[in-house]
Amino acid sequence: MSRLWARVARMFSDRTMMGVDKSGNRYFARKEEIDGVMKEKRYVIFKAEEDPTSIPVEWICWLNGQRKKAPTPEEMMELEARRELVKLNVARLKQEEEERRAKEGGSRLATSSKVGGPDLKSFIKQFPAPSKGDRVGELSNVAADTRTSDESETDKNIPHKPMQQPESSEPTGSGESFRPGTWQPPM
Repeated sequence: MSRLWARVARMFSDRTMMGVDKSGNRYFARKEEIDGVMKEKRYVIFKAEEDPTSIPVEWICWLNGQRKKAPTPEEMMELEARRELVKLNVARLKQEEEERRAKEGGSRLATSSKVGGPDLKSFIKQFPAPSKGDRVGELSNVAADTRTSDESETDKNIPHKPMQQPESSEPTGSGESFRPGTWQPPM
């Protein structure tokens, strides 16, 4: 029990207050010896209920050790002003976008009520239609068993001609015929 009390008393006596954020959360650091090495422990004491979302990003970075120095009040004010400016710019851009859409909406007819999303019809049109002798068409007919009645019985028994493999620029052969360093890229 005395060890626990000593640890709690040391925790409060050795701490150094590093700063306060606009929510009133207080940030502390203390030196602690772990395995013979002095390490700095950083922590926060919340003003109200423990709400980790109320901690600003700069203080989170300091707590995690990503920053060596704690953020200064001047730095925090500057960053807060910058965030407000970004919010105003976002609001202005949204308003301009709505005005532009309103102008476009009055000048042209609405084609559909869909919002966003890819135009799949134009995407599919960029690929050539399969011809009659394509392997893809043959495989889909075989898989679906949709053969025409005018095919003879002998045609059904003939296996399909395998698709020709494109010539590879990789060396072929293995075993005794392979000699390292002899392969040259095609010209």
